Amino acid sequence: MNSLDQVRRLFDISIYQRDRYDLDTALAHRARGEWESISSRQYVERIDRAARALVAAGIEKGDRVGIISSNRIEWCVLDQAITKAGAITVPVYPTLSKEDMQYIFEHSAMRLCFVASKNLYAKVENIRHLVNTLEGIYVLDPSGDLPTLEDFLHEGDNPALQETVDRRAAEADENDVATLIYTSGTTGKPKGVLLSHKNILSNDKICIPRITEIERKHALSFLPMSHIYERTVNYCYQLLGCSIFFAKSTDTIATDALHARPYIMMVVPRVVERLYAKISAKGEALKGWRKDIFDWAVRLGMRYRPYENSLGYRIKLAVARRLVFDKWRAALGGELRIMISGSASLDARLCRLFCAAGIVLNEGYGLTETSPIVSTNVYPNRGLRIGSIGRPLENLDVRIGEDGEILVKGPSVMLGYYKEPELTAEAFDQDGYLHTGDIGHLEDGFLYITDRKKELFKTSGGKYITPQPIENALMQSRYIDQAMVVGNGKEHPSVILEPDFGELALWCEQRGIPTGDRTAMTSDEQVLALYKSLVHEVNKNLSNWERLRHFRLVADQWTTEGGELTPTLKIKRRRLTEKYAGLIADIYQEDLLENERKN
Repeated sequence: MNSLDQVRRLFDISIYQRDRYDLDTALAHRARGEWESISSRQYVERIDRAARALVAAGIEKGDRVGIISSNRIEWCVLDQAITKAGAITVPVYPTLSKEDMQYIFEHSAMRLCFVASKNLYAKVENIRHLVNTLEGIYVLDPSGDLPTLEDFLHEGDNPALQETVDRRAAEADENDVATLIYTSGTTGKPKGVLLSHKNILSNDKICIPRITEIERKHALSFLPMSHIYERTVNYCYQLLGCSIFFAKSTDTIATDALHARPYIMMVVPRVVERLYAKISAKGEALKGWRKDIFDWAVRLGMRYRPYENSLGYRIKLAVARRLVFDKWRAALGGELRIMISGSASLDARLCRLFCAAGIVLNEGYGLTETSPIVSTNVYPNRGLRIGSIGRPLENLDVRIGEDGEILVKGPSVMLGYYKEPELTAEAFDQDGYLHTGDIGHLEDGFLYITDRKKELFKTSGGKYITPQPIENALMQSRYIDQAMVVGNGKEHPSVILEPDFGELALWCEQRGIPTGDRTAMTSDEQVLALYKSLVHEVNKNLSNWERLRHFRLVADQWTTEGGELTPTLKIKRRRLTEKYAGLIADIYQEDLLENERKN
């Protein structure tokens, strides 16, 4: 299989890679501290073995099979094996609450589930009696007496089963459902998005010409494969003959990059902000002329303009790269040239700075319902416009509705929501366009998001507030890990801040402030003065009605496990609003008392 046109089902991807590229390292991950890898040929062989085991287990066409794991070789093998056996992959985030996990298992009528660890096995076993369709749970790693993936795969050693696998593969149609993905969402119950082979592969095939420069390069993957963004891009990597290295977690990106030496990686804004915060902290620790050079390079980088820099600027930039920016790339393996950011809006200053450093930071846009990519910036062909979310993909019809909402129609748009005909009908208009829920506009062929319809709120004075850009600006500080702007229906907005407790503790130690008790630390007058100054700096660049009147620090950390963050590190506003209802009431009670005193 050497033609991309022949790749019509997800399980065709590995065969295409084997026939065209025959990589020695197709996939690699760190298991028990050591890197392990498989070749393109081993990849295809393992997929067939797993597909035979699924057939032996009685899995039929259309059955739902779950995967609960961080990114690793087995994730990819099982995903393509499930579809080759005619079943449907249901990815589940390891960090989901027991309630959400139970809902997904019951709603999808899941038959089998593969989990990464003993802990996840226990989590699923806890709800097993509530899910009458679930027949088996298997652990990917060796786990004592628990049933393991290897135990399951032994059933696939019967070569006679390959005939059934091949028959099902031949009968599989590109319009068949390939995966059922439950959106993490920032509010409400998860919805099951039905995506076909064609939905996903149409997205991959149209994106490939935009990123052909990554062919045969290395890619680092760390965003969850349970999210369609990282998963679809991983298929692109495979189709372009990239060796994919799976990082252990977002906390080990730098360490894993030194081994993987990636040319490309997908990111979300919070990851970029954390990378920059670490770089900034190192810069601030410099002394004398070294700090002067670092600060000069950053100021120069902030002035970067794609395709429009003067000769004088380019000469200065070459010096800045040699003295400063090359060290940034060296810390990430030395070969990194492309980062593509999705999931939430990205601060334009960070985009300029990383581009100036020689790492083209492209922002894109999409939804689970669009498989997911709708538009993306790319550097070639003058396709990068900082501040935009890029040109829409050529096979999509993207329009702006009368109320400014972005509407999308095309082959990558979902089949619908599973078991939710009314929600599906609501998502589309009479002309078949998907309503994205985001407000934007098109300018010179580039798409811009101006508001997130779902997050926009109005003050009591009638002014609209878009919280995410304000939150992003606050999170530029290395002392702020997360931020949530509040104030719907109130006179003005305020913000709840989760400090970066590691950075804050270092700051406190330098000033003799005790760090053992987080509540005491976040109540300290010097600490409050620090955060007041950080909020003040952000307010300088906001319009009058957007300026944050009050802030509150919280002593607990927001996590995916705790339900405060989505797996792509976006805040869950409803959950946090409920959690801090008393704190928010306290903020605006203070205003009432102030107004009473004035009157």
